[in-house]
Amino acid sequence: MAAREITYVQALNEALREEMRRDERVFLMGEDIGIIGGVFKVTQGLYEEFGPERVRDTPISETAIVGAAIGAAIAGMRPVAEIMYMDFLMCAGDQLINHLPKIRFMTGGKLKVPAVIRTQYGLYRYAAAQHSQFYPAFLMNIPGFYIEVPSTPYDAKGLLKSAIRDENPDIFIECAALYRIKGPVPEEEYLIPLGQADIKREGNDVTVFALSYMVHVALSAAKKLEAEGISVEVVDPRTLNPFDKRTLIESVKKTGRLVIIEPDHKTAGVGAEVAAIVAEEAYEYLNAPVIRLAAEDIPPPFSPKAYNAFLPNEEKLINAIKKVMKYKR
Repeated sequence: MAAREITYVQALNEALREEMRRDERVFLMGEDIGIIGGVFKVTQGLYEEFGPERVRDTPISETAIVGAAIGAAIAGMRPVAEIMYMDFLMCAGDQLINHLPKIRFMTGGKLKVPAVIRTQYGLYRYAAAQHSQFYPAFLMNIPGFYIEVPSTPYDAKGLLKSAIRDENPDIFIECAALYRIKGPVPEEEYLIPLGQADIKREGNDVTVFALSYMVHVALSAAKKLEAEGISVEVVDPRTLNPFDKRTLIESVKKTGRLVIIEPDHKTAGVGAEVAAIVAEEAYEYLNAPVIRLAAEDIPPPFSPKAYNAFLPNEEKLINAIKKVMKYKR
């Protein structure tokens, strides 16, 4: 496939445009997504091409947005609803928790809800406690959702297209700090299967399970450690449900060590589940204790200095990798 370099935002925009051209049932809804193209410009130009019926500016009501998406999906449409900040998903808590993921189960599969809820978290944007939260483990604990967490433009486009075509309700979580990064994205159409992790870098000494933005932190650390003779394998889950256990476990079997780096809170976070999976299914292959690096268990601070200390970083990751390398069994 031919590969050009485009941004994460452009990749998302292309995915939406291509799916709207392919299937007239696909429509978008959300705050300021139409005339101004979204506050992050993900939907820029789509209003002009598809018009107000398929790119709908909504009132500032997350409950209305998610509720309307549920109704439209049941009626046969394929809505893609944007919640501007992940923090505000819980404003639609009743619709999001009690209805969206349960309707297909409660009707024995007779009703499908193929809705995609797009949202983003404000990591590294210093947007304080109510505009910076990232809580994927909370959503993982609610059966019925498919959850995507793309870390690259390539993954963002391929996963969003797959989510739109999926018959399940999908929560598609973007990271605002990734919107302007560039990466290779083929011009030809492609899909990424949901539930398929990706090894972003192969290595032999230690597995780093990296979530969302932390994939880039892990890749940078791995490059530096290579000069010191430490070979790091970076595993990106890409989706949290379905979760690809096989890729994770096979990597741990090969390296014998696991470090987890995630931008959500450590207590009961994604890393806790990942560590439990490895403890249950690959314990005998571990040569060292599992180390989890995550955000501190406090609300995200506003101060840039405090916020940088609040999050895991490359230095902490390098130190953790060197620590597990000291263990031999």
